[in-house]
Amino acid sequence: MKAKKELSRETPRIEKLRVKNYRALKELELSDLTPLSVFLGPNGSGKSTLFDVFAFLSECFSIGLRKAWDKRGRFKELRTRNSEGPIEFELKYREKTDSPIITYQLKINENQKGVFVESEKLLWRRKGSIGKPFAFLDFSKGKGTVISGEFPDSEDEKINESLDSPDMIAVNTLGQLSKNSRVIALRRFITSWYLSYLTTDHIRGIPEAGAQERLSATGDNLPNVMQYLKENHPDRLEKILNILSRRVPRLEKVEADIMQDGRLLLQIKDAPFDKPILSKFASDGTLKMLAYLIILYDPEPPQLIGIEEPENHLHPSLLPILAEECRASAEISQLMVTTHSPFFVNGLKSNELWILYRDNNGYTQAKRADQIKGIKEFMEEGAQLGQLWIEGHFGIGDPLVSEFSKNFKKVIR
Repeated sequence: MKAKKELSRETPRIEKLRVKNYRALKELELSDLTPLSVFLGPNGSGKSTLFDVFAFLSECFSIGLRKAWDKRGRFKELRTRNSEGPIEFELKYREKTDSPIITYQLKINENQKGVFVESEKLLWRRKGSIGKPFAFLDFSKGKGTVISGEFPDSEDEKINESLDSPDMIAVNTLGQLSKNSRVIALRRFITSWYLSYLTTDHIRGIPEAGAQERLSATGDNLPNVMQYLKENHPDRLEKILNILSRRVPRLEKVEADIMQDGRLLLQIKDAPFDKPILSKFASDGTLKMLAYLIILYDPEPPQLIGIEEPENHLHPSLLPILAEECRASAEISQLMVTTHSPFFVNGLKSNELWILYRDNNGYTQAKRADQIKGIKEFMEEGAQLGQLWIEGHFGIGDPLVSEFSKNFKKVIR
């Protein structure tokens, strides 16, 4: 545990997120984000849209703004209905626990020639300095200035730069140059994000053999990652499988074996049977739990992990335990999780939970559980967050509370 805490000091953390004009997120601001941040709400509350904010930013750096933009239907589908102006994102983050806050601002617009970066800035105030934060990177439509060096200062020389196209992200382009240390750090942070869209259909596939270090977004390379762990981190793989065997009754062994045609076959053995079964016949819950354990116990984890609705296919009694494991993993990687499971929420602290809901205008709003009157006091008396949500104590984001409340009370008892 001590080693994990030491590592966490070197891990970037997003402390604030502001989004404007992105689908249902007309004007959304999340402040004081914790290492584990969970977003709860009914269907249509904006959970998937918020999750897609991270996916969109990540794709802007991996496949480019234009492709990420076109993939989502451009302004017609992306900009909030009945709104004007650009789509805006703002991240406030620290590279390390004791480092200054850095602000990254990105405004995206569209004209007859297509999408372009209307404005992109990186701002900070050096530790110990006074006054307003200054922009050490300032770009618009492919042209701008940047201050190079490890500790850019307002008195330092601003270097004029021109990108090849107005739809290029300056941080992504200049972040590949060794002279721009702070820009490099942000690019490295965003390009390392891992966003999970696991499906059991993909996990059940039979991929070509070959060790792969990280699980894909859909989990279709799970046998390859097991092969990598077996060859490079056998102790970590053994730990993962031991945990899995405690969660899944009668489970004895999980192996990824190379077939004669060069593909990897995932097999699962249950007691008391002698022969294992193929992954395509294994339970959805077993495969999903294995995939989540591989993500959370990654020996070299990404700096930010996003998991959408981890409760799917898992037994409710396992969800509070999974929440605890997410918190432990968040000592190294920042975690963003969406859910609508009260059982997963039962494993959370009140400052880790955000409730999303639609206001009277149809736009997504958010409130943290510890900011809701009475929640802290209930929890001090032993109540759990999921129970409080279903019983209607949040006052927001509670669909059909009166209908569900009695049934849920019976279940948790």
